Amino acid sequence: MAQRNRSLSPKSKRTALSLVNPNAAGIDIGSASHYVAVPPDRDDEPVREFRSFTADLIALADWLSMCGVDTVAMESTGVYWIPLYELLDARGFKVLLVNARHVKNVSGRKSDVLDCQWLQQLTSYGLLAGAFRPADQICALRALTRQRDMLLKSQARHVQHMQKALTQMNIQLANVISDVVGETGQKILRAIVAGERDGQVLAAMKNAHIRASKDEIAKSLQGNWRAEHLFALKQALALFDFYATQLAECDHEIEAQLQSLQAYDGGCKNFCVNGHLVGDYRSTRRSENDCFEGNTPGSDWQPAGGLQDTGRPDWREWPAQAADQGAG
Repeated sequence: MAQRNRSLSPKSKRTALSLVNPNAAGIDIGSASHYVAVPPDRDDEPVREFRSFTADLIALADWLSMCGVDTVAMESTGVYWIPLYELLDARGFKVLLVNARHVKNVSGRKSDVLDCQWLQQLTSYGLLAGAFRPADQICALRALTRQRDMLLKSQARHVQHMQKALTQMNIQLANVISDVVGETGQKILRAIVAGERDGQVLAAMKNAHIRASKDEIAKSLQGNWRAEHLFALKQALALFDFYATQLAECDHEIEAQLQSLQAYDGGCKNFCVNGHLVGDYRSTRRSENDCFEGNTPGSDWQPAGGLQDTGRPDWREWPAQAADQGAG
């Protein structure tokens, strides 16, 4: 044993960790309250609880400033961290949004240490790294695009409800046209809701690009026309139109947000952040406002309630480069 101890070199001995962020604080995020820990020598009560109300969050930031804290670490718990993160960031603190899994992977925690104290200790020794969070304007744009994605998914569910109502009436329209919310499908569905039952009249509304013949479409439109399924179809179509209106409003907000981020590069409209090209949000749209299978909507086509100004830019006015390159 003595011989083994003599073989150990000084370099093999453990060295103590040095403080990297001596003014660090840790916050345990909760839905109703947050627990905050500062270095023990900064306050007689180094661990405090603050409610999640705005006035309490302001008091939390004031207390951190009074304790000389400049770096704050918190876990990304749901969305409860966002208001506090934005407040502390606006007050000039360096805020680290850490992954809870990374915190758990660090060994050596004692059982009597609170989560906020453990976060404070790990941050003070530089053992935690913050996640990337974009600038405030990009966060706003990201929230709007996520809202638009949610609206599109909700609208798609009502398309499924239309298809279900048609199938229950044995209306096999989906088997002869590719999309029931395309130009032809919309004309036929709205005519059905308005009371039209003649298959030949409905088939005459087909777009020239539809491969199925009028007789085949008329044959697919022979069903039982049960009142309860017609009612379900009517409501699904109304909800589809409602989400189309919501999407138009969301597009308007996105366009307004893009104005401050927009840069022109060879005639293509892209938005930049700190000089870096991000892309063109409009390139994510399908042609013809996401719902027409023909080249253009028919000039006589109208949604329920008549045509309305959606506020969307006409896709035909996009620069040619954007259409060719896809990303603008």
